[in-house]
Amino acid sequence: MRAVLAALTLIALLPAPAFAQKTDHVPQYREEEKEKTPQQKAADKAAQDAYQRSLGNIPDKGPSDPWGTVRSSDTPKPAATATKAAKSKSKTAGADTKQ
Repeated sequence: MRAVLAALTLIALLPAPAFAQKTDHVPQYREEEKEKTPQQKAADKAAQDAYQRSLGNIPDKGPSDPWGTVRSSDTPKPAATATKAAKSKSKTAGADTKQ
């Protein structure tokens, strides 16, 4: 008898969290929103103003380099300049052989 009573109690308590979450009306498909009251409009405007003021309080952060401590201070030369040097050497070498 106790087991049956415990089972019925558990079954009865299962939907309680779902009902606790429902606070406002959820608009259905194609249902128009209700007109806001002046108090709601004022609260929305105050919240938006507070948000804009809070954005102004954030300091501008300069550019950051997260890998700056990992890189060495001596950066290798790009490969493009090495290939240009090799091409210019081969052109001068070819000019010397023609003479």
